[in-house]
Amino acid sequence: MADVPIDCDFPVWGLLPKKETGVVSFLTKYPKYDGRNTVIAILDSGVDPAAAGLKVTSTGETKVIERFDCSGCGDVDTSTVIRKVVDGCITGITGRKLKIPESWNNSTGEWRIGVLYPFSLYPTKVKERLQDHRKEHLWDVGYKPALAEATKQLQDFEDENASKTTLSQDEKTQKEELEARVEVLKELEKKYNDVGPTYDCVLFHDGTVWRACIDTSETGDLSSGPFLGEYSVTLEHSHLTPLDEMTVSINVHDEGNTLEVVGMCSTHGTHVAAIAAGYFPDEPDKNGVAPGAKIISLTIGDSRLGSMETGTALVRACIKVMELSKKMKVDVINMSYGEHAHWSNAGRVGSVISSVVNRYGVSWVVSAGNHGPALATVGAPPDIAQPILIGVGAYVSSEMMLAAYSMRAQGAPGAFSWSSRGPCADGAAGLAVCAPGGAVASVARFTLRNSQLMNGTSMAAPHVAGAVAALISGLKDRQLPYSPYSIKRALENSATFLPHVEPWAQGCGLLHIEKAFEIVTSYHDQPERDVTFNIKCGNNNSKGIFLRPKMEDVSKDIGITVEPQFLENHLDEENKAVIPKQIAFSVRLALVCRAAWVSHPAHLELMNAPRPLTARLATAGLPPGPHHASIDAYDVTCIEKGPVFRIPITVLQPQSLDNSPSSAPQIDEKDVLFQPSTIKRHIVVVPLEATWGVVRIHRRGGESCARFLVHAMQLAPRRSCRAHDTHRLLALAPHAPAVAPFRLLGGVTLEVVIAKYWANIGDVTVDYSIEFHGLKPDFGTKLTLSGASLGAVTLRALRPQDVQPCATLKHVEHVYRPAESKLAPLTSRDILPPSRQIYQLINTYTFHIPKATEVSPIVPMLCDMLYESEFESQMWMLYNSSKQLMAVGDAYPTKYSAKVEKGEYTLRLSVRHESRVLLERLAELPVALQQRLAQPLPLDAYAEQAQALTGGKKFTAASLASGDLLPLYFTPVPSDKVSRSSCSGATLTGSVSFAKDELGHKADSYPLSLQPCEAPRRPRERAREDYADALKDFACAWLAKLEGEKLEQVYEELLEKFPGYLGAHIAYLNAIDPPTDPKKLPSINEEPDVTTAWCEQLIAIADKVIKQIDQDKLLAYLGMKNDSRSDASKIKQERERQKSQMVEALCRRGAALCRLRALAAGSDKLADALAHNMHDLLKYTDLADAKTLHYGVWHSVAVGQWGRAARLLLRLLEERPAREAEERLAGLALKLGWSFLAEHTSRQLPQRYPAHYRPF
Repeated sequence: MADVPIDCDFPVWGLLPKKETGVVSFLTKYPKYDGRNTVIAILDSGVDPAAAGLKVTSTGETKVIERFDCSGCGDVDTSTVIRKVVDGCITGITGRKLKIPESWNNSTGEWRIGVLYPFSLYPTKVKERLQDHRKEHLWDVGYKPALAEATKQLQDFEDENASKTTLSQDEKTQKEELEARVEVLKELEKKYNDVGPTYDCVLFHDGTVWRACIDTSETGDLSSGPFLGEYSVTLEHSHLTPLDEMTVSINVHDEGNTLEVVGMCSTHGTHVAAIAAGYFPDEPDKNGVAPGAKIISLTIGDSRLGSMETGTALVRACIKVMELSKKMKVDVINMSYGEHAHWSNAGRVGSVISSVVNRYGVSWVVSAGNHGPALATVGAPPDIAQPILIGVGAYVSSEMMLAAYSMRAQGAPGAFSWSSRGPCADGAAGLAVCAPGGAVASVARFTLRNSQLMNGTSMAAPHVAGAVAALISGLKDRQLPYSPYSIKRALENSATFLPHVEPWAQGCGLLHIEKAFEIVTSYHDQPERDVTFNIKCGNNNSKGIFLRPKMEDVSKDIGITVEPQFLENHLDEENKAVIPKQIAFSVRLALVCRAAWVSHPAHLELMNAPRPLTARLATAGLPPGPHHASIDAYDVTCIEKGPVFRIPITVLQPQSLDNSPSSAPQIDEKDVLFQPSTIKRHIVVVPLEATWGVVRIHRRGGESCARFLVHAMQLAPRRSCRAHDTHRLLALAPHAPAVAPFRLLGGVTLEVVIAKYWANIGDVTVDYSIEFHGLKPDFGTKLTLSGASLGAVTLRALRPQDVQPCATLKHVEHVYRPAESKLAPLTSRDILPPSRQIYQLINTYTFHIPKATEVSPIVPMLCDMLYESEFESQMWMLYNSSKQLMAVGDAYPTKYSAKVEKGEYTLRLSVRHESRVLLERLAELPVALQQRLAQPLPLDAYAEQAQALTGGKKFTAASLASGDLLPLYFTPVPSDKVSRSSCSGATLTGSVSFAKDELGHKADSYPLSLQPCEAPRRPRERAREDYADALKDFACAWLAKLEGEKLEQVYEELLEKFPGYLGAHIAYLNAIDPPTDPKKLPSINEEPDVTTAWCEQLIAIADKVIKQIDQDKLLAYLGMKNDSRSDASKIKQERERQKSQMVEALCRRGAALCRLRALAAGSDKLADALAHNMHDLLKYTDLADAKTLHYGVWHSVAVGQWGRAARLLLRLLEERPAREAEERLAGLALKLGWSFLAEHTSRQLPQRYPAHYRPF
């Protein structure tokens, strides 16, 4: 067998590609222009300064020079100050004793303490890895042997007594105890939930710098935890624990009141930083684009939200860039983050971003997004009010395909299929250039790997950011002036236009750093260097021209205004230095457009004033499909430097549909060849009656495993591109068609894109069709029903269609107003320079959850907005009654929900803005709480109103011809199917669909809401004794609020005024020994904190109740199956009351007997009394009753049944979570030999029962 040749020449240049953009050639020519003397701020998920390639620059200096977490997820409240040290220890927030190492030097004597919850800091995968490790090494090692032993003991007992027909009482008790132990262990495993460790933090000032220690031992051993100084001063960092490898550092704010622990919410930011500026002295092929640049890490992703960026983090990051300008120049910002905004001409975050560029002279590079291949899918940013950011698309070269992606064959270079395309929704270009959108680069250490392949426009942006740093490095070395506007213009005018790639995917072309450097150095003195140009087109003042004409549209005249905007200096608050530049500015421009269908003025004299002009677009003669053009403005004195500005134009010319009555509207394409990255676009004005469409692709020949991206999108006014789009990756089988259904808006231009995936090697020939279907309802976009009337709906069919309505309610939504609202100024960290104070509004909402469910808080007035929102931030935190954090969410409610048990909950909502007036308007802001129904509720549909009113024949299905109308009637939900307690005053929500076809059923559904009727309020007859009963109940209710002499006084008054009233005795018993107070539960290792006299008093009062109730008569009644007496209802009410009083009295008496037995050290007489008391109680109820749980725990402990006591404590914790109850459970665990449970419970206590709410 012949040897196969082995190619050992690995194409390393394709791992982190730099040749394609001229970076390798540029750095070979100018080795000192490698980014040295420049600073790149990475606004991302955080940068790991311990990662490979991110430790030093090419000049040997520290690479990551600043590190901040702007999200707040690592904030620790250290406002608690301790000045007294006892035996070398202080007490932490968790209650642990913290040993102060002798080597620490505290210059002030003040120790600031706080608590860190690392699971809120970890990325999801790190958290899951540590949870698995903790379960295996902290839980399973004890749980599995314990379960095996308990199961064995139970089995041995059953084997020993198998021959017995009946068991003695002691044997029954023993068996019950053994069963309880097995049951408890199984229940604990079933409900096992690791909320994570809780680390005490100690902060102090050593006379030079703030220093903090994190007690990762959870035992108070501060010498073993990370001990760090402020990163800005010391550059110190460490892993949090050896297992997590999460590199942390610290910053201190608010004069020591806030400790900021900086971690990372994902490895994304580290990978981005490595592409921009990684440095490997021994492996230069692995270097980033600007290995000499320094890095500032500004974390904008929030780990509490799974790495989602927040308005708070974005604004804080901008503030930090502004503040750092006092001691250094931040040259470039890379932001490989973004969302899709509903509009781009407004928004607070976008305004702050613009200030960083316009006043601080920072070049801001941003990824375009990964939502292609449809047009107009660029995210925000770069889609903000001013087109001053450098948007970057993702390019893939042939070398990348072989080296980074290990493809078996080399394909043609081009844009990635998923890279977002321009234009922006208002016509702006969106993309300036494109760059390699994938790389194998360094990642954070917590991934437990040194590098990783990642792709996206997130990887293309730092390539450009690194190039900008290299350009600025050269400009600084040559002492040549520049601005973020001249840098962006040079990148655009020097880019290599790729003729085989659509303009919307590449902007002005592929980055070419050498040509860009030639432009910025050769034309550094041009009049427009420090000028950007605000373009306003049409009535909406759009940043470009974006037309979606109808079939019959004629030529359009578009008004355009061009106005220069000058770079400002943040040090010149009054902008005096700009005035001479404004006066001197004058440029004569030649306007050029290569598209024959665009006519415009040939010249424009531009000065510091808005200049109007008009362009005419003759679109009627354009062939169907997308069309791109640009009106480029050249300085007539120097056309070599390229356009001074561009006015981008995009037209989506629709193709006609056959709308004749005899044919269904659709598009059919036959025998179409698709090669890798081939894109077919179809632009259609959707028929008014169309409500959904279907793409069907049939393979005819060629590659048998073809993959296609199908993207259908419509842009509705003031709605983002994601609001009405379907994005599917389809695998085309050899013989079965691939289908993709999608929802439609009638009358709105639709783009359907069918693209063969870029990495799918081989050619394939297909037939495909785009079908339009429709069952157009007359209610618009949402069906709203009333509980008081029938819901009438009329459908119109676009084509022959089968109808089968399906309406289902799945959620209930309650709306709450704040119980409390607080507005306060934030600290110095949240002041926009020079002195724009930001305020925070915290609204607090309280509500009760009657049973376990899944909840989603929604702020309807603010949700689904971030960059376009007028408020910079919104975040909510959901807590249970113990202040345990259950869930965190932000502006996008569909992303966040929480599974909760029944109980009381508190929702805290934070909204920020610099205007107090605007925030005051939100003091009564309503919040909707969406809860999932236990069972979906279907609504019945009828074809006739009479049938709906009489409950006659229900509508099932029908067939409609084209143009047919069909009326339908929906009936409200029957009252017996709606829970009055959970749905009163609420709205039921769900969805409704009408198509019988499965694809139509999935794609064409509508939101559904129903307002159920209020529950009936039936007046009841008032008996003569009602007032007296009410007075007694009122007085008894007050006993629980009293104590000491006042309690005794009111009790005596009640007995005197209402002699024989048993309710007074019961209320008094519950007042002095409240069964709901977890502090009254038995402590395993301590005697009861009561006296013998106190116990005897309880027993005496309980005996009064027991003796006054005729137990024989009560038991006889309870044994009755039916009561046919005329006053049966009244008798039942009285007997139930007596039963409740008997149970209460026996429980209080039994608990007192248990205490007496503990005090008397096991008296036989007391043991008999306890047994008789339990025997009497079990006549009326069992220990599973919520009223008996407290006593059941006491009794189990008194008789040494630790397993039964643990089982009852678990039930008690389900009813009323309490720290004291969990501490008792830990004690029982030690008695049972389950040290793993005791340790687990103790570890969880600080997080389950914190003293305060967490900071936002």
